Amino acid sequence: MQKPDRKGGKPKPLLTRGLLPKVKVMQNDEQAIRELISTWLSASRAGDSERVLSLMTDDVVFLVSGHEPMRGKEAFAASQRALEGVEINATSEIQEVKVSGEWAYAWTRLTVVMTPKDGAANKRSGNTLSIFQKQNGKWLLARDANMLAPVT
Repeated sequence: MQKPDRKGGKPKPLLTRGLLPKVKVMQNDEQAIRELISTWLSASRAGDSERVLSLMTDDVVFLVSGHEPMRGKEAFAASQRALEGVEINATSEIQEVKVSGEWAYAWTRLTVVMTPKDGAANKRSGNTLSIFQKQNGKWLLARDANMLAPVT
C-alpha cells in the first residue's frame, strides 16, 4: 500500500513510514485479548482455577450488580472455591475490542450456565465490560464489570 508524497514525488510505502508495524501490533494485541477471553472460558469450564488466576492482575477488581466490588486475586480464588463441584459453561460473543498502548477494553455479551451436581441449572446472561493491562508483554484482566441478569 502506498500513499503519495506531499511534495509530488514518488509515493513512499506505508511500511517505510512506520505505519504498518503499529497496525500489526494492534492487531496482534487484539488477537491476544480475544485468546485470553477464550482461554478464560475453557479454563473455567475445566475447573482450572489456577489458569484463570494467571489471566488477571494481582489488583484485579470485579464489579457485579448487587454486590460489593471483589478486589484482588485472593477474593476471586475464594469465590471459585465456593463453586467447587459446580459445572460452569459459558459462551462469550465479543462485540468490540479496542487497544490503546498498554491498556485495552473488551465489550462482550456473556452467557453463563452454572449447574450444581444435585441441582437445577442457573443461567445468567448480559453484557460485560473488561479492562486489560499489558504487563511484561502479556495481556491480563485488570477490571471487569459484569452486568449479567437471570434468564428464565
